[in-house]
Formats: sequence, C-alpha cells, structure tokens
Amino acid sequence: MAKGGFRGGMGMGGNMNNMLAQAQKMQRQIEMAQAEIQAMEFTGTAGGELVKVVVTGKHLLKSVEISKDVVDPDDIEGLQDLIIAAANQALEQIDKTNQERISSITGGLRMPF
Repeated sequence: MAKGGFRGGMGMGGNMNNMLAQAQKMQRQIEMAQAEIQAMEFTGTAGGELVKVVVTGKHLLKSVEISKDVVDPDDIEGLQDLIIAAANQALEQIDKTNQERISSITGGLRMPF
C-alpha cells in the first residue's frame, strides 16, 4: 500500500513540476512584456490636439506641446486642465496596454504581479 501511495505522490510531483515550469515561463513572458512597455512612448492629447503630452512606459513625462491657439493669459486654469487631461490620457494608455499584454499571456487569469 505504501508503494501505491508513493507512486501517486510521484505523479502529483510531476504535475506540480509542470505547473511550476508553466508559471515560471509565464512570469518571464510578463517581465518581457513589461520591459517592452517601459521602452514605449504614449501620447495623450486634449482640446482637439491643442495640447499634446508624451509619456514613457516608465510613467515619466517626456514632452509637452502646447499650441499658441490655446495660450490665453486670462485662462491659465483652462490650459492647466488641458495639460492634465492629456497627461492622464497618456498614462491611461500605459495601464491599458499593460493589462492587455498581461491578459494575453495569462489568458485572462489574474496574477498577483
């Protein structure tokens, strides 16, 4: 009886090893996808593209372009709002891209990464 139990354990161990190998492979794929995203740039616009913001995949602001048409000394708050909206749009693109890449690797399975 001990032999039968031992064999069952071996079968389970092989299955666990396979699952562990798959999880490790998935982890490597996720890390590669995240590295690719960090190397990318994301653009956000606001005000009909009067304000354009470029952010890196590392969430760092790279550039801000502001059209002369939107610069009004009497409406600084409006310009600030456009910059914030464009930056938030670019940052949301990073999150969306990250979620899509991770989901394509995990098959929709939520992973604690």
